[in-house]
Amino acid sequence: MTIRHHISDQLLTAYSAGALPEAFSLVVATHLSLCDECRARSAAHDAVGGALLDGVAPARMGEHSLAQVMARLDGGAPIRRSPQGDSATPEPLADYIGGTLNIVKWQSLGMGVRQSILPTDRLASARLLYIPAGQAVPDHGHRGMELTLVLQGAFTDATDRFGRGDIEIATEDLQHTPVAEPGEACICLAATDAPLRFNSLIPRLVQPFFRI
Repeated sequence: MTIRHHISDQLLTAYSAGALPEAFSLVVATHLSLCDECRARSAAHDAVGGALLDGVAPARMGEHSLAQVMARLDGGAPIRRSPQGDSATPEPLADYIGGTLNIVKWQSLGMGVRQSILPTDRLASARLLYIPAGQAVPDHGHRGMELTLVLQGAFTDATDRFGRGDIEIATEDLQHTPVAEPGEACICLAATDAPLRFNSLIPRLVQPFFRI
């Protein structure tokens, strides 16, 4: 696996600072689990952040701060772990789907394209996308930012080719029609912080129902 498209420094800085919406953090964490180069860069960002914290004066904690933190930890959902030996499902993603990609419950979007929306906070949405080999996603633009990480297969658009581990960072400037390569279905993890902007009428009509 040769990864050619990586996380930007701006996103890595926000990820290290804990400033990304949960959906974007999931995509970044999943990419880091696949990419040695970005994992090393992320560690460097963490080190810089740690050095900055060392220089900050201690803040006085409230009387019940520790008890409140422990209460939140005790009430949290149990961490789900992926079965050992499944190299196709990165660990950060496996924690969200409760196992491997072959247990995902898909929702049909038409023309063989399917999705599975993942539970995250409301600041952005995350979903798995299944695109049959050779199939195109309707031409669309973006009202915000979209991160798309390839987990299986590959797709191409007007900008380049994206294979397993590659991540495409799309903003309002990008208008594209992703097409899955022949031979193998393309499965992606995508996160958006605003609805897509479709050019065709039918995708626009069904957009509210599919939350895309």
